Amino acid sequence: MPRSPSSPAFWRSPLRGPWFTSVLGVVLLGGITILFVTGLVSYAAYNPGLSPVNDMTPDKGLLGFYLFSWPTDPTWLYRLTQGVHVTLGIVLIPVLLAKLWSVVPKLFTLPPARSLAHALERISLLLLVGGALFEFTTGVLNIQLDYIFPGSFYPLHFYGAWVFFAAFVAHAVLRVPAAVRNLRHLRDDGADEKQDDEGKLLSPDPVEPTVSRRGALGVVGGGSLLLLATTAGRSFDGPLRETAVLAPHGGPEPGTGPGGFQINKTAASRGIGVTETSDEAWRLKVQGPGRTVRLSRTDLLQLPLHSAALPIACVEGWSTSDQWWRGVRLRDLARLVGYEEATAPDVLVESLQRHGAFRRAALRDNQVRDPRSLLALFVNGEPLTPDHGYPARIIVPAAPGVLNTKWVARMTFGDL
Repeated sequence: MPRSPSSPAFWRSPLRGPWFTSVLGVVLLGGITILFVTGLVSYAAYNPGLSPVNDMTPDKGLLGFYLFSWPTDPTWLYRLTQGVHVTLGIVLIPVLLAKLWSVVPKLFTLPPARSLAHALERISLLLLVGGALFEFTTGVLNIQLDYIFPGSFYPLHFYGAWVFFAAFVAHAVLRVPAAVRNLRHLRDDGADEKQDDEGKLLSPDPVEPTVSRRGALGVVGGGSLLLLATTAGRSFDGPLRETAVLAPHGGPEPGTGPGGFQINKTAASRGIGVTETSDEAWRLKVQGPGRTVRLSRTDLLQLPLHSAALPIACVEGWSTSDQWWRGVRLRDLARLVGYEEATAPDVLVESLQRHGAFRRAALRDNQVRDPRSLLALFVNGEPLTPDHGYPARIIVPAAPGVLNTKWVARMTFGDL
């Protein structure tokens, strides 16, 4: 008589068992907690209080809390936090898949619920598995710039993270004590493992093993180390960058010369043409409560120019090395429309681009007042290239890349 997936004898791998599952679970407990914290940090970096400009998540309610305005020091802050978030997410994929494989018999256990506590655990397990697959899949697709999922990545990943982490916490509360006991008492590979009443992980009819449990963990760990070695380099400078062969924007720089560093979107892809960015046609409109000025690039060059060495770090986890930017301080532009340096307010920045996300972005007053925050006109001693935002772009220390608006057309200072 054919065995069904609900039968313990259907699952014959000798690797499954409380010890193997517990080791993977403890690794994920730490890793996913870090992922969630760095995800909240990334959310804060967008200054979601500047809504609905920077944060377009509908009906976020209490889930949309954030505790502080994003700082400008250290300049590499977002480069670090988002690099950790994305790289760790990729590195944990083999661990997650191995963990799901190790507990797959539980998904077919009958009856579905033997008690209220068991029913809650099964529900948390289903939400945990579904949430994990959703979050990791959409995260990888976003890193690869493949937006094949319906809707916007930002709210999908935001709400998915809360559902996933709530299920993760519930499952951890229910299962961590058992996992700790398993690791404490089952330290030796091949130690006797008793079949617990709820888990049903050990097969009553296992096939002959071809690898030990420790060997299987070594394979999983090796896969994670391989992903680390081939993706992490895009968050570093120098030779390490060239090791990121599996990461978008990894490997060697895309060009040579002052503008030969990474970009996400080209001018052509955003509908930016030569006609509207020419010195004859382009004018920057700077507005305040009682004054508006229009400045050509030549006008901007007559203002005091300042330099700053700053990286660009994007939500996809990649970053550039420090580039030398030169331009007009944002606080000096605020002064042109009536604000004193010490009282420079928030600013709404609008781009020439016709389509795509973040055509408009807002910056907090602390970002505007930082002396390294520039409306950049030059990079590495040369005028900006079209793909780097010519005729003018924003560059702010520690800000996510999408807030460093390119092809700036208008800046509106004041309370947003």
